Amino acid sequence: MNKLTFHKKLLAVLIDPDKTPIKNIKSICQKIELLNADIILVGGSILFNSIDKHVEELKKYTQKSVYIFPGSIYQISTQADGILFLSLLSGRNPEYLIGQQVLAAPILKHTLLDVLPVAYILIDGGRISSVQYMSNTMPIPSDKTDIVLATCYAAEYLGFKAIYLEAGSGAEKPIPFSLVQTVSQSVSIPIIVGGGIRNKEMVLNYFEVGANMVVVGTAFENDTFEFNRE
Repeated sequence: MNKLTFHKKLLAVLIDPDKTPIKNIKSICQKIELLNADIILVGGSILFNSIDKHVEELKKYTQKSVYIFPGSIYQISTQADGILFLSLLSGRNPEYLIGQQVLAAPILKHTLLDVLPVAYILIDGGRISSVQYMSNTMPIPSDKTDIVLATCYAAEYLGFKAIYLEAGSGAEKPIPFSLVQTVSQSVSIPIIVGGGIRNKEMVLNYFEVGANMVVVGTAFENDTFEFNRE
């Protein structure tokens, strides 16, 4: 079983099964190898396609760790290496704060998945995101540093193992570098950043200001993202 650690800066690629035909998985894995990405996340707000089949196919063509990035209890796959056990701390909808988690916990207990408890904090990205719409929660305005910090402090005190700052898929306004830097200097747990990340320079800037993992989704899907550390 692969344990997700943050011993180095990690680049993650997010795969949405509804936007990724099974027949394209082999070529996608080749692209991920060229990017020198560290981890593959799989999931979406709504799934019409089987997450099991996508994870199984991914495991055929890559040695990268595959973690579930779940939108609901129905997105659990024992084919994966692990799962981000997300709790939407920025919202006030109990269903996504604890409801789905209680339903998922007994299922996860009987798997070998590496379960990583993650505080999921939605930051306003300039448009209504799928997460915002589906969870019926409001994102935190990106200039409300005090609210973001208070939420991150709560996450740390509650025992979460990481904080995911999310601007939403294809965000018009990615999370400000200054906000990530402030959070990273204020808490001791790893910071994951996603939403609206379009190029290598943004990834490196997020790493520079303290992000431990950067997640790229839409730009990778659109084949407009290039990155290689070597």
